[in-house]
Amino acid sequence: MTTIGKNTKREGSRGKTTTTERMLYYSGHTRRIGNVDDGSTVTDFLPAERARGVTIQSAAITFHWPPLPENHDIESKTQKGGTPLLSPSSQKYHMINLIDTPGHADFTFEVVRSLRILDGAVCILDGVAGVEAQTEKVWYQAANYNIPKIIYINKLDRDGAAFGKTVQEVASRLYTWPAVCQIPWFQGGKGRFCGIGDVITLRAYRWPEAGDGKMIETIDIDNLQSSEPTFVAEMRKARIALVELLSSHDDGLVEKFFEVEEKHHDVPSETILASLRRCVLNQDSKIVPIFGGASFRNIGVQPLLDAIVQLLPNPSEAPNPEVSVGRVEGTLAQLLSGELSTKEAQTARSKKENAKGLKERRPMAVISNLEACALAFKVVHDPRRGALVYVRVYSGSIHRGSSLYNTNLQVTESAQRLLRMYAQDSVDIASLSAGHIGVIPGLKHARTGDTLISYLGANPKAGPPPPFNSLQLRPIEVPPAVFFSTIESHNLGEEKAVKSALALLLREDPSLQLSVDEESGQTLLSGMGEFHLEIAADRLTKDLKAKASMGKIEIAYREALLLPSEPQTGFIDRDIAGKKAKAGCTATVRPLDEGQADDTVVDDWTLTFSESGNRITIAISTPADPSGTLGGWNRKLPSQLTFDMLQHALKNGALAALVRGVNYPFPFHNVDVSISIDPRSQIFGSDTSPAALSTVARETTKAALKQAAQGGTAILEHVMNVAVSTDEASLGAVVKDLNSERGGQVVSLDDPNAPTSGIREELPVIDLRKVYAPRDPFDGGVTFAGQEQAMTNNSNRQWTVKARVPLREMMGYLKHLRSITGGRGSFVMSADRFERVVGLREKVLQRELRGY
Repeated sequence: MTTIGKNTKREGSRGKTTTTERMLYYSGHTRRIGNVDDGSTVTDFLPAERARGVTIQSAAITFHWPPLPENHDIESKTQKGGTPLLSPSSQKYHMINLIDTPGHADFTFEVVRSLRILDGAVCILDGVAGVEAQTEKVWYQAANYNIPKIIYINKLDRDGAAFGKTVQEVASRLYTWPAVCQIPWFQGGKGRFCGIGDVITLRAYRWPEAGDGKMIETIDIDNLQSSEPTFVAEMRKARIALVELLSSHDDGLVEKFFEVEEKHHDVPSETILASLRRCVLNQDSKIVPIFGGASFRNIGVQPLLDAIVQLLPNPSEAPNPEVSVGRVEGTLAQLLSGELSTKEAQTARSKKENAKGLKERRPMAVISNLEACALAFKVVHDPRRGALVYVRVYSGSIHRGSSLYNTNLQVTESAQRLLRMYAQDSVDIASLSAGHIGVIPGLKHARTGDTLISYLGANPKAGPPPPFNSLQLRPIEVPPAVFFSTIESHNLGEEKAVKSALALLLREDPSLQLSVDEESGQTLLSGMGEFHLEIAADRLTKDLKAKASMGKIEIAYREALLLPSEPQTGFIDRDIAGKKAKAGCTATVRPLDEGQADDTVVDDWTLTFSESGNRITIAISTPADPSGTLGGWNRKLPSQLTFDMLQHALKNGALAALVRGVNYPFPFHNVDVSISIDPRSQIFGSDTSPAALSTVARETTKAALKQAAQGGTAILEHVMNVAVSTDEASLGAVVKDLNSERGGQVVSLDDPNAPTSGIREELPVIDLRKVYAPRDPFDGGVTFAGQEQAMTNNSNRQWTVKARVPLREMMGYLKHLRSITGGRGSFVMSADRFERVVGLREKVLQRELRGY
């Protein structure tokens, strides 16, 4: 059983959903091939997806390869002549969980949360466009999770398709060694694209010009020597290059290579396949297999399915998931073996020795009682079935009726039903075992990134005992929103319904953020881009039936301090929520240089952490005396408080104070907040609750911010890293527009065909002279190792312009880019950092904010 994801590059079609449709058809899951243009695909089922012809949300579907006999005619697995198409290693039936993800940059979070739970990935490239900017972005996101990958170069039937050139770009732009496992077969050398040559088995597969692609003719290359001499010669070159590449990374293949007296063509295909798999699973090798086809013409999909089950890992071979238990980090395997529990216990004992006021910890739990551990990676609202929570199970099994403890929210919910999803359809199942993806309907609290565990004998209210009550799988990081728009209900009577619909929308998509402007009272919806907000508004009004309208899309600015404040001490003594509240603290704020914010650092009395570009330090501050006590304080807190509760209450109060600026209606950024509390004089027994601490921290931090703001504040704006892909004919117009018209700064001009330089120092340098790429028949170049590729038409050569541009200037840029490049340009952008708005642009922005 393998879980894979498929992704292309940007909003245009690159054949991802088309390839998925063929996979489902050839596996026997569907009886006809869906079409993106007709809106009849299985995975693009939302009305907005079918209307626009793009994938908006990821869709999960399960099928088998080879197809199960009862669902598929066994003869469909044989090609013309009766020879099995599948190699012996893929004759076993494999269950594949496939997640079809969006390619548009605005829906990056859909890709990120899918990557988090994958075992392997198929990266689909356009044979005409090659490697584009969004390809690089998704590629490095997958590398962040150590996901083994294979590449499928699609649309080789199109005019201008260049398989060899794309292979070179894979090496130069993705910093990896391409292992060419297939080469395209053009009939007669420059005729129609009719099939592929399998470099591993030295066989050619040919598909008829018409038909559904099920009938495949297999031919040994020796039988093509007279009719296709150029193709056969290239196949032999490709086999030599593949064996040489694998030999340089795998000692096992070297031994076999010597056994056959260094004859590349005599190395058994099974040996090459096993070596290739070892290299794919070993991420340090940086080897990625390359396959090709034309999915719309039904060419190349079955061999791609073979490659998925032969090369990508099953769940037991995938990288071990990262977990944290309290403040100790490790892997799930370490936890299940008891190693991580020991570390956690040692940390607890150490803190107990340093802080005698800490309560005694409960005995360590029995590891065998942990029945299941899963990650909720997606929540979808279904009109008929309610909330559908997608989960990936990492250990054990979740059974129907199991009690699931949410370690993030500290609540228990029941899994009354379990479903296996087939896009928008589902089937009830009795259990979900490790490695599987499924859906639990009806959970009221679970969110994206929450860890769910089933623990034998757990108290339904208190949850499992330590350390499992604090067990959390590596969370899913939510990127910051960069655009926002107002959302207003049509009338007061609809306001409650609109708020409920927005809550459902935000639970589905955590990359959307909701806030309320304190001065105007307007509700603000923030997202990743203009298209993202457009789709959110469409979902809100059409799917969730909310009677609301969206205002003009705006830019999310920030406010920054210019001078530090004096220490501000505050106290509260009043009722909060009907209960007596009394507490005090001291707060100081000062400017924080960009990049100075650091990761969480914890000791016994201080908590320092970074969030939203600010740094907050919480300190329990009392003078020490020679006896070792802290100024006469016995290190004990009131019974209703723990040190963690105290620190986090103060932290939450400080964060609340930073939400809105003093001189401008934007959140603060680059602020260093220091909060100290003296337990002897600022904690008042049972009257000091977490709510009291949070309130006094918020009010005292606000007072410090106002005092510092008297020396002036600055407006910060998002500066974006922009990568524009364009042909050479439009290169000058693009560079001029970015530099002059949009106030940007061009950082580099990258020629995909140039040798790799140390642009990314942390990535391996790939020597393109050692990269094999087959000859492109419609291009004048030769493409074997050590030879340079000639360019016959420089005006069609693709360039990537990398620049830093203010986000405000990127509003509506896609339409403008298409106009100056004749529709051939594309771009992707990501947030770099906040920088101060200065000069004329600052004065213009201030006038806009004042309204005069």
